[in-house]
Amino acid sequence: MPVEAPPPAVELDGVSFAYRGGPPVLEAVTLAVERGEFVGIAGPNGGGKTTLLRLALGLERPSSGVVRLFGASAGERGSRPRIGYVSQRAQLASATPVTVHEVVEAGRLAVRGPFGPLRAPDRAVVREAIDRVGLGDRAHKPLRTLSGGMQQRAFIARALASEPALLALDEPTTGVDAASQESLAALLAELRADLGMTILYVSHEFGAVEHVVSRLVLVRGRIVFDGDPAQLPALWHDPSHTH
Repeated sequence: MPVEAPPPAVELDGVSFAYRGGPPVLEAVTLAVERGEFVGIAGPNGGGKTTLLRLALGLERPSSGVVRLFGASAGERGSRPRIGYVSQRAQLASATPVTVHEVVEAGRLAVRGPFGPLRAPDRAVVREAIDRVGLGDRAHKPLRTLSGGMQQRAFIARALASEPALLALDEPTTGVDAASQESLAALLAELRADLGMTILYVSHEFGAVEHVVSRLVLVRGRIVFDGDPAQLPALWHDPSHTH
């Protein structure tokens, strides 16, 4: 008998959403992200792209329609694969002396739980996550001493420490210079190639990843484009980058 294909990593079927008493933010959105895809989700501020991501991760409930993560309802915890989430404007208080290593260790709590010390296999995963994002020589430096781009790498390493099947990033390049944006895009492309990881990258500035994503989705209350970035109409291209 033929082997049944696994369900997509993310499915939204006829999804609409509105905050209580407000106008619709998203209407009739249908989207499927296959495992191993690197999908850029872009659109103007207020267009609904972050809301779409939060729905996909089960952080918001749709007003109508169905959302599934790896075949299960997005609101269920169950035994579905782990999700690594780098939220919008991820940061720590500037006075906090926490080191890069300590930040990344916190990501291992999703696996180990909050009680008891990390064991040798956990510490190995933490070291690997730090090395993978290129911060091995800065592991014991205070996070606050790093540039914005390097801090984002630390937060990505924290997400990687949970060994996720899906990595979701919301506006990861806010306040980050163009060179760091390009470096971050290269890192994410490497993660996809090396680990087969599914990546959702949400940003209103998509020029940095336009050449590395497998697919681009533009959201303006609904999906207005979904496909190869090379097919994107010229007037919709992000003018902040050129390649």
